[in-house]
Amino acid sequence: MESLPDIPRVVQLPDGTHAYLPAHPAPAVPPATFAGPQVVHQHIHQAPPDRTVQRLALGTGIGAGTMAAGVYFGPLLVGVLTAMAANLALLALLAAVCAWGVVTVVKSVGGADGKAAAKTVRKARGRRR
Repeated sequence: MESLPDIPRVVQLPDGTHAYLPAHPAPAVPPATFAGPQVVHQHIHQAPPDRTVQRLALGTGIGAGTMAAGVYFGPLLVGVLTAMAANLALLALLAAVCAWGVVTVVKSVGGADGKAAAKTVRKARGRRR
C-alpha cells in the first residue's frame, strides 16, 4: 500500500463549493534576499506611423493593391525627390562658385575692357538705387 500515491483531500469552502487540497503541500520557498540594486530593462517603442490617409483611402473603396502601392511608393517618392533637391542644390552651389571665379578673374586681369565692364556694372547698380 505504500507504493500508491497520496490522494488529495476534498474540503468544502465556506461558500459551499468544494476544492482539492494536495496531500503534501509544496514546501515554502524562503524569499530571496536583496542583493543590491536591480536592473530594470525598459523597452521604449516608437509610436506607429499615422495611417489616417490609408484608412480614408480604404473607406473610399480603393483596393488593397492600390493601398500597398501607396505604402511602398510613398516613401520611395520622398527619397527620389530629396535626392533630386540635393543634386539641384549642389549644381546651384557649383554655378555660384564658377560665377564668382569668373568675376574674380576678370577683375584681376584688368585691362581696358575689364575696367570698362566694371564701370558699366557700377553705373547700372547706381541707377537702380
